[in-house]
Amino acid sequence: MTEPEGTFCLVLHSHLPWLPRHGTWPVGEEWLYQAWAHSYLPFADLLSRFADEGKRDMLTLGVTPVLAAQLDDPYSLRAFHEWLGHWLLRARHAATLWQGDDLLSDLAAAEHRAAENALADFESRWRHGFSPILRSVMDSGVIELLGGPLTHPFQPLLAEPVRSFALREGLADTRLRTGTTPEGIWAPECGYAPGMESGYQRAGVRRFLVDGPALRGDTSAAHPVGSSDVVCFGRDLEVTYRVWSPKAGYPGHSAYRDFHTWAHEVGLKPSRVTGKHIEPADKAPYDPALAADTLRLHVKDFVDTVVTRMRELRARDGRSPLVVAAYDTELFGHWWHEGPAWLEGILRALPEAGVRVTTLRGAVEAGHVAEPVDLPASSWGSGKDWRVWDGEQVADMVSANSALQQRLLALDIPRGHRDGTLDQTVTEALLALSSDWAFMVTKDSAADYARRRAADHTARFDELAALVRSGDPAAATTAERFRALANPFGRLDARGLGSGS
Repeated sequence: MTEPEGTFCLVLHSHLPWLPRHGTWPVGEEWLYQAWAHSYLPFADLLSRFADEGKRDMLTLGVTPVLAAQLDDPYSLRAFHEWLGHWLLRARHAATLWQGDDLLSDLAAAEHRAAENALADFESRWRHGFSPILRSVMDSGVIELLGGPLTHPFQPLLAEPVRSFALREGLADTRLRTGTTPEGIWAPECGYAPGMESGYQRAGVRRFLVDGPALRGDTSAAHPVGSSDVVCFGRDLEVTYRVWSPKAGYPGHSAYRDFHTWAHEVGLKPSRVTGKHIEPADKAPYDPALAADTLRLHVKDFVDTVVTRMRELRARDGRSPLVVAAYDTELFGHWWHEGPAWLEGILRALPEAGVRVTTLRGAVEAGHVAEPVDLPASSWGSGKDWRVWDGEQVADMVSANSALQQRLLALDIPRGHRDGTLDQTVTEALLALSSDWAFMVTKDSAADYARRRAADHTARFDELAALVRSGDPAAATTAERFRALANPFGRLDARGLGSGS
C-alpha cells in the first residue's frame, strides 16, 4: 500500500446566536429556520448515510451549546415544523405562478420535492431534537465533536472567572446532550489571548483551532501551546480560501444559486449568480444542471488543490503533511445552495486521490504534532486580530460588556440551595456577551438588531440583579417571564460562577 499524500482534516463550526422568540423576519427566527432547513437537515442526513456505510473519522464538527439548545428546544421544534409546512405551500404556489417557463417550472417542482423531503425527514428523525441524532453519529465514529463556551462569547475580552465559567458550563451542557465531554473546542471566532491555553488545560480541553496567520502560516502540523499539553491546529488558508475568502470562492460562481435574490411573491430564490454586478431583475434563472456541472469541476479543483499543497509541504518539510480546512457549517446549504453536495463530493473524492481523511483527534494520533509554539493574540476575523470585536465601531459595546461583567461578578450568589432567579440572571448576562452582536455591528449586518439584542439582555440582567439585591418577591416572577423568552441551558447553575469547579 502506497503512503498517503498526507492527512486532511475538514473542520466545520455550527453556530447561531439564541434566536427563538427574538424577532422573525428578516433577522430572528427566519435565520434559524433557513439554516436548519438548508444546512442542518442535509448535513445530518449526510452524516447518517456515512454512518450507515461504515465510514469513520470523516470530519470534525463543532456545535456550540447555544445552537444545540435551539435545535432541541420544544418551541423551536414546533415553530420549525410549521415553517417547513409553509415552505411546501410556497413551492406549490410557485408551481402555479411559474407555469409556462420551463426553467422556473422545473425549479418550483424541485423546490416542492426538497420541502417534502425535509418535512418527512424532520417528522421521522428530528421529533426529539438534534441531540439524539448527534449522539448517534458520534457513537458511530463518523465525527469528532468540538464543544465551546455556552453562548459563543469572544473569550479574549472576558474576565477570567466569566471565561472559565462559560467554558466549563458549555462543556457540561454538551455532555448532558450527547453523553460525551468534548476533548476539543472551536474557540469562538478562533479568538485567542496568550495564556488561554492554561484555562483550556484546567477545563480538560486538549485541542483547539486558530487561524493560519497565528502560526505564521505554518499549519502543516499541530503544535503544543506554550508549556501546556494543549495543541492548536491552524487553518490552511491557501486551501481554505479556495472555497470561501473575504473576496472570492466557489459559491460566487455565476452558475450557482444566488443567495440574495428573492421572488418575494413566493419567498423562493429563482436566480443564479449570473455576475457580481448584475442587478437582481437582470439575473438569469437558476439552472440545476449547469450548477451540477460546475460543482463537479469545483470538487475536482479542491481535491487537486489539496494534493498539490500536500506535495509542496512534503518537499519543504520532509515529512507527511497535514492540511486543515475549516468553515462555518451554515455556508453549506444556507449561504451556498450547492454546498452540501460539494461537501459530500470532496469527502468521497479525497481518499480516492490518495489523501488520508480524518479528524483532529486522528491527526494527533497519526503523529502530526510538531514543536511547541507561543501564539500571539489573534482571531479569524478581519486583520486576524481582535478589531471586529473590540474596534472603534463597537467601542461602546466593549465598554458596556466590561461593566456588565463587573456587575455579574459582584452578584451575591449564596452557596446554599440553587436559585432559579439567579440562574436566569446569569443566563441573561451570558446572552448579552455573545460575540455575534459585535460582529454584526462591525460588519453592518442587521446592526440595529444586534445592538438591541445586546442591550435587551443587559437590561434584563440589571432588572433581575436589582430585584435580587432588594429581596423583592417580584424577582421570581420576573425571572420566569424572561425564562419564557430565553431558557437555553436548563442545567446552568449560578453557584458555579467563580467557584472554579
